Amino acid sequence: MTFLQVNDVSHHFFTDEAVTTALCDIHFTLSEGEFVSFLGPSGCGKSTLLSIIAGLLAPTDGTLQFKHDSPEIGYMLQQDFLFPWKTIEDNVALGLTILKRQPSTIVDDLLESFELSHTKKLYPTQLSGGMRQRIALARTLAVNPSLLLLDEPFSALDYRSKLMLENFVAKTLQNYKTTTILVTHDISEAIAMSDKIFIFSPRPGTITQCFIIPQALRQLSPLESRNAPPFQQLFQQIWKELERDEP
Repeated sequence: MTFLQVNDVSHHFFTDEAVTTALCDIHFTLSEGEFVSFLGPSGCGKSTLLSIIAGLLAPTDGTLQFKHDSPEIGYMLQQDFLFPWKTIEDNVALGLTILKRQPSTIVDDLLESFELSHTKKLYPTQLSGGMRQRIALARTLAVNPSLLLLDEPFSALDYRSKLMLENFVAKTLQNYKTTTILVTHDISEAIAMSDKIFIFSPRPGTITQCFIIPQALRQLSPLESRNAPPFQQLFQQIWKELERDEP
């Protein structure tokens, strides 16, 4: 079932001196429960498109059609943006507090399922980078978003923490059946976590190719998929596509 239809979206940034086209004629469909990645070079408009989908920017041209008129959207960034003066449980409850919803058992249930119950009375500075990102994900999921937007959430982590968090996030989102869009520069990350990958050209960004991840990889965890035979073949195909689009 279609969750989001993006129709011929373009976006321009205007200054007194010039007009910069960030996106040009973007169109794609996102199915309910699907995990897709935007992959492409720096400055190709991936994050701009994410901001448009989140409603933070209005597209210069084109339209977006959601299954529901006002979907709950969660946005997770490279930085965790946890408040250092608040305890972990208060950080996780932040979205619920802003929306004036009662946390009830949601925070405790999330911390327990994330195996972080022991951190609830701690403060962000007492946690590792990987744990802080898990807390940021718990905070995002606490409001039960129907769409989750991930803007390079693992890029600041060391490689081991990054792989562990990829596994954790993939499993968590499967359990929650959350429709998800990931922005990344990492080909391996995109293959390991996605159902579908959209390749973006250099600016002005447009979608040049769509890769469907084989079921043989999708049924594996991100860590396991990296060792599966189809992984390297798909990696090389995507690499060549990105090379082809280089100016």
